[in-house]
Amino acid sequence: MKDGKAAKRTSEFLLIREDKAVYDIRERAFLFARRILEIAEMLPGNPTCNAIRVQLIKAGTSVGANVEEADGSFTRPDFRNKIVIARKEAREANYWLRLVAGKYIEEALLARDIQESKEMIKIFSSIIAKVKP
Repeated sequence: MKDGKAAKRTSEFLLIREDKAVYDIRERAFLFARRILEIAEMLPGNPTCNAIRVQLIKAGTSVGANVEEADGSFTRPDFRNKIVIARKEAREANYWLRLVAGKYIEEALLARDIQESKEMIKIFSSIIAKVKP
């Protein structure tokens, strides 16, 4: 399921996350994107996983990209729209993470990532509710 290199990266990530709580949504989305790239590398090299890998990378890295775009918005409607897209991408990333958990990668290794995607979805939902179109 994983090689020693992947396990080392995983444990390093968990220590960073446990030692330092990150509250800035931009930084959280960035760290989530980096973790998604690590998870994608853990997936086996077969046609099914190759397809999942592409989808997971697109969704997981898009969350942060849309948060960055939102941060650079000039209008409230544009800001809200980018946050709506970030939430959609976080939901999709959550789906792909749940799909591979237990099937291709040990569930315990992905539990924090799945939880992080859920938390970001809640944060984005709260922002969307507060920012009127």
